[in-house]
Amino acid sequence: METDKKIGMACDHAGYELKEYLKDLLTKRGYKVSDFGTNSPESMDYPDTAHPLASAVENGDVDFGVSMCGSGNGITMTLNKHQGVRAALCWQPEIAALAKQHNNANILSMPARFISKEEAVAILDAYLNAEFEGGRHQRRIDKIPCR
Repeated sequence: METDKKIGMACDHAGYELKEYLKDLLTKRGYKVSDFGTNSPESMDYPDTAHPLASAVENGDVDFGVSMCGSGNGITMTLNKHQGVRAALCWQPEIAALAKQHNNANILSMPARFISKEEAVAILDAYLNAEFEGGRHQRRIDKIPCR
């Protein structure tokens, strides 16, 4: 499968192994992956990788992002500090599909310590295969940024 989609990825130490696994999978599928780290399982602070990913999404350097940390909460909270980011914490495929369909999530976040690699692939696939429905959902998204 060849695609021109660019995906940004970021994680902390708890998500490192899963990020590497998904990065390999996405690369084999033909996606262009920008890896914002971390690059080892050594303890680190998730904001150090989340902010560069969020900036890349906001600037259009990548089409969307995939992130993970232990619970998924810390990295998602950090990502959502950026006005142009709608990061959604997803632990089931249905939630990932709805995050794209209803919220036009531009970063998929996952809880690395609470899902298996197989579950992560199912969540990722649900997100990738979903499409934003627009309509009433766009009206709601337009109200998200602080003004």
